[in-house]
Amino acid sequence: MTPDIQAVLRLQSLDLRAADLKKEIEALPKHIAKIEKQLDQHIRKLEVDRAAVAANQRDRKRFEEDIKVQEQKISKLRDQMLQAKTNEQYRAFQHEIAFCETEIRKAEDRILDLMGESEPLERNVKAAETNLKVEKEQVEKEKEHARKHTAEDEKFLADVQKERAEIVSGLEPAVVRDYDQIRNRWKGIAIADATDGRCSACMIALRPQFFQDLKRSEKVMHCESCGRILYYNPPVNLEHELHQTIKGS
Repeated sequence: MTPDIQAVLRLQSLDLRAADLKKEIEALPKHIAKIEKQLDQHIRKLEVDRAAVAANQRDRKRFEEDIKVQEQKISKLRDQMLQAKTNEQYRAFQHEIAFCETEIRKAEDRILDLMGESEPLERNVKAAETNLKVEKEQVEKEKEHARKHTAEDEKFLADVQKERAEIVSGLEPAVVRDYDQIRNRWKGIAIADATDGRCSACMIALRPQFFQDLKRSEKVMHCESCGRILYYNPPVNLEHELHQTIKGS
C-alpha cells in the first residue's frame, strides 16, 4: 500500500468521523427544541385544566349565591303572606314561594353536577403538576447534557479538522481534488478495498489483468465501474503469522 493510499484512507476515516460529529452537533438543538415544545404543550394543557377548575369553582359559587338570594326571597314572601287579606293574595305568595323553591332545587342539582365534574379535573391538575415538575427537571438535565456533548463534539471536530489539514498538506493537490470529487459523488466513500478481486464498495468484480496491475502499481488506480480509488491490501496468513510469532519467541 503506497503512502498516498494510506494518507487517503486516513483522510476518508477523518471525513466520515467529521460528518458524524456534524450530524450530532446539528441534531442536539433539534432534540432540545422537540422536548421543549412537548414541555410547553404540557404547560399549556395544565393551564387549561387549571382554568377549567377555576371556572367550575366560580360556577358553584354563583349557584350558591343564587340559592341565598332565593332563600331571602322566600323569607320575605312568607312574612308578606302573613299579611295577605284574600285567598288570591295568599295563593299568589304560595306560587312565588314554590317558584323560588324550584329555582333552589335546580341550583342545588347543578352544584352537585359541578362537584362531580370538579373531582376528575382537580385530580388531573394535581397529577399534571407532579408530572410537570419531573419533566422540567428532565428537560434541564437533557439540555445540560446536550451542552456538554456539543462542546465535546466541537472539540473532537476541531481535532479532526486539524489532522485533516495536516494530511492534505502532505498530498499532491491533484490527489486531494480527485478524492474530494469522488467523495462528493458517492456521499463519503471515495476509496475502497479490492483485496478479494472486486471493489468492496460497488461489489463489481475486477478484470483479472486490472487486478494484477493494482497489486503491483505504485500509482493511484480507480474502479472501472464506480470510479472510486482502489487499493490492494494483501490478506494476512494467520497460520504463517502465528508460526513466525512462535519461532521468534
